[in-house]
Amino acid sequence: MSADWRILRNAGTGEVVLERVKWCASYWCHLKGLQFVPRLPENEGLLFVTSSEGRVHTTIHMFFMFFSIAVVWLDQSGKVVDKQFAKPWRPAYAPSAPAQYYIEANPSLLERVHVGDILRFDEA
Repeated sequence: MSADWRILRNAGTGEVVLERVKWCASYWCHLKGLQFVPRLPENEGLLFVTSSEGRVHTTIHMFFMFFSIAVVWLDQSGKVVDKQFAKPWRPAYAPSAPAQYYIEANPSLLERVHVGDILRFDEA
C-alpha cells in the first residue's frame, strides 16, 4: 500500500479537501517527495505516513523545490496539529506539535484546512 491514492475529507463535514492524495509510506516516496517536480495539479497532494508521532521525523525541507506548497501536519487520530506555507529552497519546516502524518499540496489547501480539524483518508 505504498503508492495508492486516497481522497482527503474533513471527517466532521464529509467535505472533500483534496480529490487525490498519494499515500506515501515507503522510504523512496519519502526521499523523493515533490523534489524536482515542475508543478502539482490543484486537486492533488502527497500524504506522508510515518510509524509514530514526532516532530523530528515529520520536519520537511524545501531544497530542490520549484514552487511554494502548503504543509499540513496531523496526529495519529487525523487531527490537524499545524499548517504552514512553505517556500522553495528553505532548510526546514517543523510542526509545532508531534505529528504522524503530513500533507504537501498547493497553497490553496491552507484555506480549506484549519488546526483542530479532523481529516480522514478514504480509498479512491
